[in-house]
Amino acid sequence: MITFKNVSKMYPNGTHALNHVNLQIDEGEFVFIVGSSGAGKSTFLKLIMCEERPSEGEIVVNDTVVTDLRRGQIPYLRRTMGIVFQDFRLIDNMNVYDNVAFAMHVVGASNKEIRRRVPYILSLVDLQDKAKSKPSELSGGEQQRVGLARALINNPRLIIADEPTGNVDPALSFEIVDLLSEINRRGTTILMVTHEHSLVKHFHRRIIEIRSGKIVADTGKVAMLR
Repeated sequence: MITFKNVSKMYPNGTHALNHVNLQIDEGEFVFIVGSSGAGKSTFLKLIMCEERPSEGEIVVNDTVVTDLRRGQIPYLRRTMGIVFQDFRLIDNMNVYDNVAFAMHVVGASNKEIRRRVPYILSLVDLQDKAKSKPSELSGGEQQRVGLARALINNPRLIIADEPTGNVDPALSFEIVDLLSEINRRGTTILMVTHEHSLVKHFHRRIIEIRSGKIVADTGKVAMLR
């Protein structure tokens, strides 16, 4: 699913964001990525999404060697992923249904398929009654569930959640991770960056800690078996 082989990333200003990282994440895992600000978490995600290229090493994502991808191939790789952002990134003048449907329009889905799938995904995140609401009419937790629905709509193999609970109340943080856990139980791989230690302790999942560009701790699959 995701493999890093001796991956390093140095930026032009001399910042060594990742330093000889070796990592394997298998299909169907739920993994928390933790570490302080500046540890290298954002660079780690950007390398997976091909927003950045490594200075050295090889990265494989969804059976594709992404270090060899041409620029024109990157959008096709990203179609195998769903991305959930901390700041929601919803389109303000579109209602919930159209925000989710937009992600299907982008990949060329038919109107028939959109009409079939969007209501199903909205019901999955318990937003079927909010389909006609605008983002401004929703709570923070509801807006993040729209973000989850949009990430799920094209049936990705991998969901990357970058601090998805950062802008919701603490009680709602557990609700969001519960939803991600349910999605994971259906077979989707989840990679979630978080600063919230209470979530990490509550949900017994694999934990990878990055510090100063290196992986300093990895619980492996032990946590998943508890």
